[in-house]
Amino acid sequence: MTESKVSKQDLHAILAPHDQQDVLRFWDDLDSAGRDQLAAQIAEIDFDELDQLIAGQDAKRDFAAMAARAMSPPSVKADGSGAAWSAADAIQRGEAALAAGQVGAVLVAGGQGTRLGFDQPKGMFPIGPVSNRTLFQFFADRLIAIGQKYDVEVPWYVMTSDATDAETRQYFEDNDFLGLKPEQVRIFKQGTMPAVDAASGKLLMASKDSLALSPDGHGGTVRALQRNGCLDDADRRGVRYLAYIQVDNPLANLCDPALIGHHILASSEMTTQVVRKRYPMEKVGNVALVDGRVEIIEYSDLPESAANATTDDGQLQLWAGNIGVHVINVDFLNRMSQSSGALPFHRASKKVAHVDQAGNSVDPDVPNATKFERFIFDLLPAAENAFVVESLPSEAFAPVKNAEGATSDTASLAKTAVSDLHRGWIESAGGRVDPDVLVEINPRYALSPGELAKKIPANFEIRSDHYLTFE
Repeated sequence: MTESKVSKQDLHAILAPHDQQDVLRFWDDLDSAGRDQLAAQIAEIDFDELDQLIAGQDAKRDFAAMAARAMSPPSVKADGSGAAWSAADAIQRGEAALAAGQVGAVLVAGGQGTRLGFDQPKGMFPIGPVSNRTLFQFFADRLIAIGQKYDVEVPWYVMTSDATDAETRQYFEDNDFLGLKPEQVRIFKQGTMPAVDAASGKLLMASKDSLALSPDGHGGTVRALQRNGCLDDADRRGVRYLAYIQVDNPLANLCDPALIGHHILASSEMTTQVVRKRYPMEKVGNVALVDGRVEIIEYSDLPESAANATTDDGQLQLWAGNIGVHVINVDFLNRMSQSSGALPFHRASKKVAHVDQAGNSVDPDVPNATKFERFIFDLLPAAENAFVVESLPSEAFAPVKNAEGATSDTASLAKTAVSDLHRGWIESAGGRVDPDVLVEINPRYALSPGELAKKIPANFEIRSDHYLTFE
């Protein structure tokens, strides 16, 4: 057997002070590859930090008290009100930043399509209502169109996970980077956190040669961008702002000039796009102003009394629902990446399959473990002049999360939302589309209703025996 690069004694010296040496119980049964894998996983763990998390010594937040003090955040509403500048001013400023090459794009794409009944990375899921373009293609086509319109190459930072990294890289290579230049696309992997036994705090083993690891949450984007050289790459390119979206929302307007412009005109370090909540206890993160700082209070942490609170005109006090779309300053991310406490960990009680002391596989029926993850929105309180921009759900939010048959967030509902939006573009240009016709407009044909209006006649008509895609 080839010798491992790290000795059992070296690892024991790392683990023993934290009483986690039990993860070496199968060491003598492993070959060199297995030993190297386990040693590499151990080396990635900050055990002092993990000790604090297990002991519950990290800072806790009193969300009920926060909610009692929460107010509507500084924002511009969907109708353009609330800001000292106009929507046209925002678009103009955002377009200037794009044309100057100051904008990059971040796509969080670490999820598998398991809940959709799709056994590949979610970004490879076909979502085009007519074309069957994948989610990855939706955003690549948008970046190509932006590049052509503003004569720039927008760098695209695509964050994967252990589960999606290899397939995502292969997909981009096999499909010629979806029309983008290879040097324009930088695929990088997010970090992981170990799961621990809920009762004992001991590290769980997924197998004899591997810890039970899971992605460290979309908040891991900050550290992953820094560790993989993406922030340095952005600096070299002169990128000042990163437009951030998650892969499962085909209506996300990646690098939207209006959102970027609002961000810049607000002198914000982090701006969040939101939609108005449909009812008080809707299961979304609530964006609010607390003690002069923008925060997000998760629906599960929001007392019903705070959720139902209204303003003098009868509107919800906490009306802004988070949809995971942000614009963030690169220098702010650089600063936050150097601060170990910039993003707190959140705990989740989960069922985690593992091997027991004898090496037998255990698939628990009830939650047995604690997982730790970070959320990107926890950067908001640290951001200067954090700002909120409201968009209409029909124009910005159609997540693909659930299998068909669910009441919300299915692929068929998202496809309908895309088609309905693009039908509206045609009708706003004076055209007519029969109600049962599916419509899809590739951004490489038109990025906006205004661009489409210049390309189709005012009496344009689509009958019910047609399906149409503009490309």
